[in-house]
Amino acid sequence: MREYLLTLCITAAVTYLLTGPVRKFAIVAGAMPEIRARDVHREPTPRLGGIAMFFGLCAGLLVADHLPNLNAVFENSNEPRALLSGAALIWLIGVLDDKFEIDALIKLGAQMIAAGVMVMQGLTILWIPVPGVGTVSLTSGQGTLLTVALVVITINAVNFVDGLDGLAAGMVCIASAASFMYAYRIWYGYGIEAAAPATLFAAILMGMCLGFLPHNMHPARIFMGDSGSMLIGLILAAGAISVTGQVDPATLKLNFGTGRDATHAMLPVFIPLLMPLTIIAIPFADLVLAIVRRTWNGKSPFAADRGHLHHRLLEIGHSHSRAVLIMYFWSALIAFGTVAYSVHSTSMWILLLIVALSALGLVLLLLPRFTPRTPRWAEAFVPPRYRRRRATAAGELTAEDARSAEEEPPVPAGVNGATAIGARSRFQERREAESSR
Repeated sequence: MREYLLTLCITAAVTYLLTGPVRKFAIVAGAMPEIRARDVHREPTPRLGGIAMFFGLCAGLLVADHLPNLNAVFENSNEPRALLSGAALIWLIGVLDDKFEIDALIKLGAQMIAAGVMVMQGLTILWIPVPGVGTVSLTSGQGTLLTVALVVITINAVNFVDGLDGLAAGMVCIASAASFMYAYRIWYGYGIEAAAPATLFAAILMGMCLGFLPHNMHPARIFMGDSGSMLIGLILAAGAISVTGQVDPATLKLNFGTGRDATHAMLPVFIPLLMPLTIIAIPFADLVLAIVRRTWNGKSPFAADRGHLHHRLLEIGHSHSRAVLIMYFWSALIAFGTVAYSVHSTSMWILLLIVALSALGLVLLLLPRFTPRTPRWAEAFVPPRYRRRRATAAGELTAEDARSAEEEPPVPAGVNGATAIGARSRFQERREAESSR
């Protein structure tokens, strides 16, 4: 565990330290697109944050290669080199897109090529566990198609959800933490060495996201861009593919009897592996809804719009920070709830806990319907917008005014001044009506 923590910390440190210089480079290089109608930020913000994240990945792999207990991963498996090859290709395409706006079909083709590069070097799905049957071996063509499909879907799911400050990095960090817990349990709990690469990938991915988040939290000083979102999506998919395709349930027959009994007994454990998209269920749901919505409206599935889940949260009245935290909550609930169920599938308290947390999540979604009031004795421990008392200094905004200003939805580009003033007036009237209840 110490080696994984060291790798995580070094990856996070390199990513964090490089993000500042990369931001200056992005400004000089002109990677600061103008505000678009679908954007929620109000000032041009540099992209290319994926450059720092990629070098964080390289640093993490380099450090792990020189650690005694992790060096065996590089000696016994070609998967780290396969991951680095695919990541370098997808990162390069992302950098070009952040600067020159590459066509969506070209990016889709590059994603397939990157997945194919990893398959050629051994990072592929070889078999899948089927309950009641046992391990089903896949042909070379079947494994390649399934691997490429999972990589492309995961990359685009992460790319689609990258719409608010800190959203994609935080959600992928949560997903990689859940993946690390599962893979580490398979590796050290059951002694299956084939799960070691997936454990390493998850630790490095957590470091990349944690190192970038301080620069990307609202208000963001830099965006990761496609160079970052596609990169972390590929690494997340590679970890799931690695442990799915290399861990044979039949190796557990010493604990559960025959290979068929092992597969059936370990089915709850293999839920996150057979369905790796449950780890990123929220981005995947956003991806599916976006494709259906755009196709239904006669548009291209790759045409950008303001209909994503995080946009919906802003429209119903959530502030930027609250919308991000709500998405974090649901991602953590689904990811860690799935992992907990895979460990103790027979425990009723896990199901009851998930139900209770789901109810809490619904309450959080309804927060714009009422104004939370904090007791006076607890005001020192909450943000100013939740305090009752008002400022007395001349010219200083009151707590309610500051809260309204923070939660006021941005006006899309192209809206005239009269319409913007009218929309803000209606928004203020609604806030005052809710406050008087």
